[in-house]
Amino acid sequence: MAAAAPAAEGVPSRGPPGEVIHLNVGGKRFSTSRQTLTWIPDSFFSSLLSGRISTLKDETGAIFIDRDPTVFAPILNFLRTKELDPRGVHGSSLLHEAQFYGLTPLVRRLQLREELDRSSCGNVLFNGYLPPPAFPVKRRNRHSLVGPQQSGGRPAPVRRSNTMPPNLGNAGLLGRVLDERAPPSPSGPPEEPGIVRLVCGHHNWIAVAYTQFLVCYRLKEASGWQLVFSSPRLDWPIERLALTARALGGALGEHDKMVAAATGSEILLWALQAEGGGSEIGVFHLGVPVEALFFVGNQLIATSHTGRIGVWNAVTKHWQVQEVQPITSYDAAGSFLLLGCDNGSIYYVDVQKFPLRMKDNDLLVSELYRDPAEDGVTALSVYLTPKTSDSGNWIEIAYGTSSGGVRVIVQHPETVGSGPQLFQTFTVHRSPVTKIMLSEKHLISVCADNNHVRTWSVTRFRGMISTQPGSTPLASFKILALESADGHGGCSAGNDIGPYGERDDQQVFIQKVVPTASQLFVRLSSTGQRVCSVRSVDGSPTTAFTVLECEGSRRLGSRPRRYLLTGQANGSLAMWDLTTAMDGLGQAPGGLTEEELMEQLEQGEPVPLASSRSSLPSPSPRTSLTSLHSASLSGRLGSLSPPQAEARRRGGGSFVERCQELVRSGPESRRPPTPAPRPSTGLGAPLAPPKVKLNETSF
Repeated sequence: MAAAAPAAEGVPSRGPPGEVIHLNVGGKRFSTSRQTLTWIPDSFFSSLLSGRISTLKDETGAIFIDRDPTVFAPILNFLRTKELDPRGVHGSSLLHEAQFYGLTPLVRRLQLREELDRSSCGNVLFNGYLPPPAFPVKRRNRHSLVGPQQSGGRPAPVRRSNTMPPNLGNAGLLGRVLDERAPPSPSGPPEEPGIVRLVCGHHNWIAVAYTQFLVCYRLKEASGWQLVFSSPRLDWPIERLALTARALGGALGEHDKMVAAATGSEILLWALQAEGGGSEIGVFHLGVPVEALFFVGNQLIATSHTGRIGVWNAVTKHWQVQEVQPITSYDAAGSFLLLGCDNGSIYYVDVQKFPLRMKDNDLLVSELYRDPAEDGVTALSVYLTPKTSDSGNWIEIAYGTSSGGVRVIVQHPETVGSGPQLFQTFTVHRSPVTKIMLSEKHLISVCADNNHVRTWSVTRFRGMISTQPGSTPLASFKILALESADGHGGCSAGNDIGPYGERDDQQVFIQKVVPTASQLFVRLSSTGQRVCSVRSVDGSPTTAFTVLECEGSRRLGSRPRRYLLTGQANGSLAMWDLTTAMDGLGQAPGGLTEEELMEQLEQGEPVPLASSRSSLPSPSPRTSLTSLHSASLSGRLGSLSPPQAEARRRGGGSFVERCQELVRSGPESRRPPTPAPRPSTGLGAPLAPPKVKLNETSF
């Protein structure tokens, strides 16, 4: 190939329109006329043939253009016929090349096709859209000392604040009021105040946490979702969120609806009124970082991996903290709270008896079971069978360990005094088990090896788990997610893969492949089969998601509905009807194909490599489960030279290795450069990714 030479030496600046021009595009030869290439003014080709830019020529004298020849073919056909024939080329790739060549008519036509294919009203599963709420103003006189509360045996101040009434107007102001930025995070870049960090739901209520405030919505049958509560602006970013909208069997009146937020060791708790507004109950301190925040009935529970648990009771208004073994997992069944610890023990707390022992300052933490190998209990799931006699329920507990073992223990109501008995053991995982779920029909476990899922079908006799014929292997698949350790915006708790759903129904996993993706895939937890895929209607990245089981209507024959809630980077909240998707499950394809996964990775930015598996912390209920990389994987890829790594990505190596290498290489090395960078927004990063063709939801 000849060196670069002035255009005047190889191609005359002005020639006859019928002159034949020979092109070598990415190694493939094309021949066309000067008139065909230059009929669009101010394009790449008119500049090339007029001598305004230099050219490269190959050994035959053809003009060399270092671009994709597959995409160039339909572009040249458009220049010849003025008709668009994509010929199987992806729309986003064709648009990108048309922008590079400066072909304005083709760019406009491709953008119009995208707009026609895409609807701002979403697809058939799109069920609702809540715009960003108003950004609250910080209250200068928020804190005032009103009395002590017991925290670890020492008085701790309780602070009160004036709570903002619900702001039902000025929707969409979030992100515009940026005069008071969030304080920079000590462990990363400054937080974006406009993104949805966490979203959770309970019955007909939704709580949404932004960086420094939270809002609550209530579903009314006639008027739909209504904003009923907005917290004041806090001094710190919210890291944990919990909501309870109905305490079963509790006569608390207006205090049966509560929302709590936590960061570090501090917890704020509000009481919500059904018709709007709320009042702050208090600020409580755990003394150590809060790893999990949730409600059991009307009790607020906070736990930490250091081994400390805090409980606040709605009846007694008492906050109590107690030391336990380091906590690595938890689950609740009825009024019982079970804690899995790193010493191999499972402890339980009967929170219903909590008010009876206030004077003793004792939570009645009792050991229920100890693992035979004393491996840390890293995942826990409790299933209560339907009550079969006056003596109580048959209790079934499945738990996973740090060594990868999965065990099932059972306790018959007639043998309460003897404790649970070991029922079955599975040793199919070689990495620590991070999630486990025992339901009516399935046993599901997830380990730290790229979210590897193993499922079994459970045999039951009269509603109770049976040894004959026992559990049958059902599926093995991975929920690949290349999320960084801290998640989008520094919070990984909002990207929990699941499984979601009631234990008597079919459950689902939610898969988001890359951190900045605007598309989510819903997959059956039992088989990995795809239920549907959804994409944000406004094009902004999805930063948090959850599944809400909504109560049915009061009308005769109504049933509860299941919704997927997605929080976006621009502060909006979208809802998707999973009940309809589950009803049409027979038409669903499988999980992501290799081509679809590679397409997702092409859209993602590179994420930091995780440390070796041996240095991973003990999994906790809120620890990020989306770490992809192991020491052996990163070691093999890190030792390759760039040509070897490229060859491994294109051809050899396992599929996960090629995915990893694709992410490591970054999109800049995979995509041709554009003439000019895209402008960014005032938040420091674009809120919407590049436009891509949106497909309809697949069932």
